[in-house]
Amino acid sequence: MRTLLLWVVIGVLAKPAFADDLPDVKSKSAIAIDAESGAEIFGKDADEIRAIASTTKIFVAMAVRKKGLDLDAWTAISRSDARYAAGGSRTRLDVGDTFRNHDLLRAMLMASDNRAPTALARAAGMTPDELVAAMNGIAKDLHLKRTKFTDPTGLRGNVSTAREMALALRAALDDDVLRAIMNDPFEQIVAKGGRPKINYGSTNQPLVAKKYDVIGGKTGYTEAAGYCYITAATFNGREVVLAFLGAEGKQTRFADFNRVAAWLDRGAPGAKVSVKATPRPALHVDTDVHGRIAKP
Repeated sequence: MRTLLLWVVIGVLAKPAFADDLPDVKSKSAIAIDAESGAEIFGKDADEIRAIASTTKIFVAMAVRKKGLDLDAWTAISRSDARYAAGGSRTRLDVGDTFRNHDLLRAMLMASDNRAPTALARAAGMTPDELVAAMNGIAKDLHLKRTKFTDPTGLRGNVSTAREMALALRAALDDDVLRAIMNDPFEQIVAKGGRPKINYGSTNQPLVAKKYDVIGGKTGYTEAAGYCYITAATFNGREVVLAFLGAEGKQTRFADFNRVAAWLDRGAPGAKVSVKATPRPALHVDTDVHGRIAKP
């Protein structure tokens, strides 16, 4: 009879380890960790330092929340915001238009609008350089030693690893405001005065597809980073955080997620349980005063 291996991370019985049982992930780096313990369930070059593109923006969100961003306040998009966003994908936040800060968080996390990070920094009382310093401070608080930021948008220079980005997303999802935004497949935001009305759909395709119970995450792409995807989902009653970095095709990162998700649904046969769990540092956010969900 086959020997049954108790998989303590997930809390289910797993089959013996066969190489063919493991998901065939195409992304250059990938990891799946248990959200509660931080222990690794699956990994592929998970500690390789790579460019991370717009997955950077979860650090922007954590930094401005920690600084005390007022979600109900309004912030205008400036020419400086446009300069920092130069070279990125098309924006829908026009210079001179004014939006609630909560809606700027939505634009940044759901659709990766590159004008939002510096606008949110200004709303929280920070210059772009101070925002970058605060993002590096968040990485230090989370004990992410290979994560470094030089740019607020993710268009230039920022690096991390699949493991550290999974741990960072785990921390971001502990914030109920950020969790709600990253779990939202569609939102309409409205500029001050009622115009324009902008429809944003999440770039998190598995979240929209609803095949799996996806909690939320962030996508990213630059030529240097390739296609990136970090997300969390629930399998067999347990939350798992996944990161895929350096995929060559736009859909490859989502196909990788589906491969790992199907494997987790099967009980993750052949999983190698990490004996080293990662503590869950808490980032202080004043949700009583600044954490309420704002409505347009």
